[in-house]
Amino acid sequence: MGGNFSVEELGIFMRRQVKADEFSGAVLVARDAKPVFKEAYGLASKRFNVRNRIDTKFNIGSLNKIFTKVAVTQLAEQGKLSFNDYIRQHLPDYPPEIANKVTIRHLLDHTSGMGHYWNEKFEASKSRLRTVDDFLRLFIDEPLSFEPGEKFQYSNAGYVVLGKIVEVASRQDYYDYMRERIYKPAGMNDTGHYEMDIPVPNLAIGYTRTGSEGRLETGLRRENTFLVGLKGSPAGGGHSTVEDLLKFYVALRSYKLLSPKYTDIVLLDTQTRDKEKKRVTSLAGGAPGVAAIFEMYHGLGYTVIILSNYDTPTVEPVRKKISEMIISK
Repeated sequence: MGGNFSVEELGIFMRRQVKADEFSGAVLVARDAKPVFKEAYGLASKRFNVRNRIDTKFNIGSLNKIFTKVAVTQLAEQGKLSFNDYIRQHLPDYPPEIANKVTIRHLLDHTSGMGHYWNEKFEASKSRLRTVDDFLRLFIDEPLSFEPGEKFQYSNAGYVVLGKIVEVASRQDYYDYMRERIYKPAGMNDTGHYEMDIPVPNLAIGYTRTGSEGRLETGLRRENTFLVGLKGSPAGGGHSTVEDLLKFYVALRSYKLLSPKYTDIVLLDTQTRDKEKKRVTSLAGGAPGVAAIFEMYHGLGYTVIILSNYDTPTVEPVRKKISEMIISK
């Protein structure tokens, strides 16, 4: 199987983590796109004692950015936009002091100078945010924190702008575009941006130890319903399953979503690290009661997907354990 990956060893490790209440969620490890380990643990709803399942839908946080990135790249491949386009070329009403100097490439690479949208406006309106325009209004008047291209600063606001550019370039609602051009072709039937006031079957509730000051505390975990907002944005907060994310990987690698050239653009531009000359593309998402890991070990053929409805620190020991098992000689 390559490396020292052992289904039995990982199973023992996971049961230990769950017994200590250090993990709740689902784990999938695949080799050559075929699952070799696939298990769910903990509760999707503590209130109603409903167990997590392999097909439970988890909030995936910033993992949604890879879908937005694929959408932008699809439109680039179709000639409807260029990575070097300025915001103004697609959003002429955007404040010119930003739109005239920030490019799509800056937005994709987190070098635009934009920040996040978790401001006072968000706190006051997070129970009413349903459209990309709703999110855009939260920060459209905020100045850049540095000149575009000067440095890296992770930006959720930048990916909301990308979502709006997708709408304009495709002449389609962002959420509809994702469903029709990414989720449906990939066979991802349990993935979407769900509105939390509309009941969705088999959806995990997030549980967090984040306190009122935004720091992790000890003690009981609370439901995160009032922390994460009504609906996710192009920057994150949608839901998916471990099996759907594997389907996404398969669709991407088999060029169902993009040509080989443009697929490489997506994968090579994404956060990649070199482990003993074995290339790994690593994606992550996190928020109170939300944790997601998606890793692609290109040289070894492994795909690792970990989704949790606990806080982010609980998935790191699991990720590290699996990584060591795959990488070790």
